[in-house]
Amino acid sequence: MRIALMTDVHGNREALSACLEHAERHRVDRYVFLGDYVGYGADPGWVADAVMARVDAGAVAVLGNHDAGVTNPDERMNDVAAEAIAWTRTQLSPAQVDFLSTLPLVVEDGSRLYVHASAYASAAWPYVTDLYSASKSLMATTAQVTFCGHTHVPNLFHMSMTGKFAGFEPVDRVEMPLTRQRRWLAVIGAVGQPRDRNPAACYAVLDDERDVLTYFRVPYDIEAAARKIRAAGLPPILAQRLFQGF
Repeated sequence: MRIALMTDVHGNREALSACLEHAERHRVDRYVFLGDYVGYGADPGWVADAVMARVDAGAVAVLGNHDAGVTNPDERMNDVAAEAIAWTRTQLSPAQVDFLSTLPLVVEDGSRLYVHASAYASAAWPYVTDLYSASKSLMATTAQVTFCGHTHVPNLFHMSMTGKFAGFEPVDRVEMPLTRQRRWLAVIGAVGQPRDRNPAACYAVLDDERDVLTYFRVPYDIEAAARKIRAAGLPPILAQRLFQGF
């Protein structure tokens, strides 16, 4: 089975559309969404509906901190994020809010674990950015592979059978064997707002029969997404950073 893993869409219809079309061309069998469908971007309702439709068809979706912020404001959010979430609340239907509010924090799927931020203290939304934070997540679960988002930066970490940790940045379209001799933590990156200085949308595909993970960078109509953000009256930085990938 080929599983598409997507996270941090952040209301970016153009980026999600491009990734979904790309995944369909690559004969994906199933979708897993790792949270933060709303916030920042100008199309939160469309994104929520797109994810809901795929969940109805068998996809997995977990809760992100911006999704949780729709019904439970988070004082830790910076001013820009809080302003975007306040605007987002005015754009969502009751059905869309209900969908977001009932998403699980974590989903276990056989030897795989899906979570937005980290397997460690999931509800506190910690970031996995280095070996230390990755080790905490890996040690908090027995899953063979953990998939997460939240940082908007793609990364792969692993733990050997002797307890040694290492990590590296995945390369676009290069297959990464997830060997059984190690346990893995894959940070997928961001569909709707990459922050690794590459503005192209990012998602990954897992071939679970071959235990191979491949990251993809997908160009999309950034100008259209940015124009909508400006027209909505959202903070201008949210449009600017789409072009910068940071």
